[in-house]
Amino acid sequence: MRALTVLPLSKDSLAVTDMPGPTPGPGDLLVEGIALGVCGTDHEIADGAYGWAPEGAERLVLGHESLGRVLQAPEGSDFAEGDLVVGIVRMPDTVPCVACAAGEWDMCRNGEYTEHGIKQIHGFGSQRWSIPADHAVKLDPSLEKVGVLLEPTTVVTKAWEQVERIGARATFAPKKVLVTGAGPIGLLGALIGAQKGLDVYVLDRPTDGLKPELVRELGATYVTGDVVEQMQQIAPDVVIEATGAVPVISGVLANNVPYGIVCLTGISAPKEQEVDLGHINRDLVLDNGVVVGSVNANLRHYQGAAEVLAKADNPWLERLITRRVPLEKFAEAFERRDGDVKVVIDLA
Repeated sequence: MRALTVLPLSKDSLAVTDMPGPTPGPGDLLVEGIALGVCGTDHEIADGAYGWAPEGAERLVLGHESLGRVLQAPEGSDFAEGDLVVGIVRMPDTVPCVACAAGEWDMCRNGEYTEHGIKQIHGFGSQRWSIPADHAVKLDPSLEKVGVLLEPTTVVTKAWEQVERIGARATFAPKKVLVTGAGPIGLLGALIGAQKGLDVYVLDRPTDGLKPELVRELGATYVTGDVVEQMQQIAPDVVIEATGAVPVISGVLANNVPYGIVCLTGISAPKEQEVDLGHINRDLVLDNGVVVGSVNANLRHYQGAAEVLAKADNPWLERLITRRVPLEKFAEAFERRDGDVKVVIDLA
C-alpha cells in the first residue's frame, strides 16, 4: 500500500513509499484511509526535530489526524463495515502507570506511552490502517467531509474539561473567554465556547480574510492588536491559549483577572526570554488564579469532540479545511501558505 513516511530525525526524508499492509489482530479494526490532517507536529517530524519509528522499522508512517471507513470489524464490537471512524492517537504504556491503567493515557506519568504517527507506532497516513476497536471512535455519516477535524477538536474538548474541573473548586460562573490564536485549535476552542453560550473573543494578527470571517460566523468577536490591551479591555474569565508564543503567554499571565483560568495548549520553542515571574506569581497567588497545560486526549474527549462536531454547522467546519491535496502530491500539503487554516491530504 502507499503511505506517507519519514525517516525519523532526518530532515527532507518525507516521501510516499510502498509499505506492507496492516495485519489486524483479533480485536482490531481494518480501516480504509479517507483523509489525514496536517498539523505543526507533522511539520516538526518532517523537519527531523523528533519522531520514533516502530521497533524493527526504518521509516515511520506519518499522521495522527485521521479519518477512515471500516473494512472489517471484530465480531461483537460496536463497529460494522462502512462505519466512519477516527483512530485515537495515544496508546497506554504496556506496564501502565496509574493514569494509563485508569484509561487516562493522556495524563501518562512515566512517558512510556506510544503515539500513532509520532512515537513507535505507525500513523494513519496510509491507504489502510488498523487499530484496536476500543481505540477508535465512530462518527455520524454526516461528518464525512469534516470528520478529519475530530482529533484537533479533542485537544480543546479536553482543555475545556480541565477549565471546568478547576473552576469547580469554588463558585465558577464564567461569562467571557479569550482564545489567543485563530488556527484550527483556536477556532475549534472558540466553537466550543460559543456552544457553551459564552461571550467569545478570538485574538490573532490578520485584520481581514477567512479567520475573522470564521470567528464572526460563530457569533464571536475577532480582535487584533496588543494582547495586554485586549486582556485589560475584555477581562476574560477564561483564556484558551493556542499560539505558544511567549510574548502572548506573558501578556495573558500578567493581566489575568481574579479567579481567572488560563489553559495553555500551544507549545513554545525553548529559548531564553525575559518574563517577570515575580509579577505573575504575585497576581496568581493573590487572585487565586490558575495556569494549566493541556495536551492530547483520551476516549471520553474523543466522544465529546464527536458531539461537538455533530452539533456544529457543517458548512462552517468545511471552511476550516482550506486546502485538500492528493497523497501523491504530499509536498504541497507541507507548504506554508498565507490564509491556510487546516490542510488535509486525501488518501482515497
